[in-house]
Amino acid sequence: MLKFITKKILYGLLVLLGVVILVFFLFQGFGDPSRLVMGQSGDSATQANIRKELYLDQPKWKQFVRYMNDVSPLCFHTKDEITNKKLKGFFFGGHNKIGLKIPYLRKSYQTKRPVWNILMQALPGTLMLAIAAMFIAMLIGIPLGVMAAVKQYTWLDTSAIFTSIVGISAPSFFMGIIMVYVFGFVLSDWTGLHIAGSWFAIDEEGHRRLTMQNLILPAITLGIRPLAIITQLTRSAMLDVLDQDYIRTAYAKGLSKKQVIWKHGLRNALNPVITAITGWFAELLAGAFFVEYIFGWQGIGKVTVDALEKLDYPVVMGSVLVAATFFIVINILADVLYGVVDPRVRVE
Repeated sequence: MLKFITKKILYGLLVLLGVVILVFFLFQGFGDPSRLVMGQSGDSATQANIRKELYLDQPKWKQFVRYMNDVSPLCFHTKDEITNKKLKGFFFGGHNKIGLKIPYLRKSYQTKRPVWNILMQALPGTLMLAIAAMFIAMLIGIPLGVMAAVKQYTWLDTSAIFTSIVGISAPSFFMGIIMVYVFGFVLSDWTGLHIAGSWFAIDEEGHRRLTMQNLILPAITLGIRPLAIITQLTRSAMLDVLDQDYIRTAYAKGLSKKQVIWKHGLRNALNPVITAITGWFAELLAGAFFVEYIFGWQGIGKVTVDALEKLDYPVVMGSVLVAATFFIVINILADVLYGVVDPRVRVE
């Protein structure tokens, strides 16, 4: 298992390296961001200083090497760079130091704040939204898929298939607009839900407190598509499992229908469902971008879209790298979970 995880981590690092290369040459490798940083009122001397600060006065390959050194946890920096960039980590050596640090995603062109701080401030909102959406999808999708398989060819089965097809076909941004208009505007007096994107509220004393009410509409909107996928996969997997010999053996031993279906059948049908759940959880982090923007939800998605509008490339580049890292970590965890849930696919 350790060898398998190590191989997965190495593959993940190669994928992340490819993402870094793509992100750099897509947003930083072409053009001159110095004008975005200095604004409209800057002169040529100011632009020259900014170009030097951002290493834009150096060849592209040196710019890329410096960017790799900044975003990599394993790094080489001078003592002055560590102080000026306020790098956090462990460093060893004299003037030129080798270290292990928190990735330095540089500073926002617009706010001059460190990109890492901006994204980490927004990350809880995105994780909260993705977890809530996936929880709704699992809570409804798995039981609905099981019941559709057990009641095959009945109205319940037909209804589950039809609604899941509708859910898969409907884009999140379209469903978001419908949810906002119907439940957040037309029926807001009845639902008590509003288009307020913050996951915290500030009371009269100025203290922040968690408010989950604003999470309901965006979580349902984001969870519709994975719910439909999970329902169909659970139904298909359960139909395959219920035809197996060990299910008939369990019935012959006198086990109740409930025990056979939920304890023996569902456990062996969960493998493709886990694939969907883990894969879709990573997808939700990307799909949340549009949902967050529609609902004004304060997360990485909204921060990224706002940064794109302002051409704030370091924030966009940082958010892409953070999202890619989550994809890799979640996929590795998924492979480990396969062996836990289904010993038949356990890797030695």
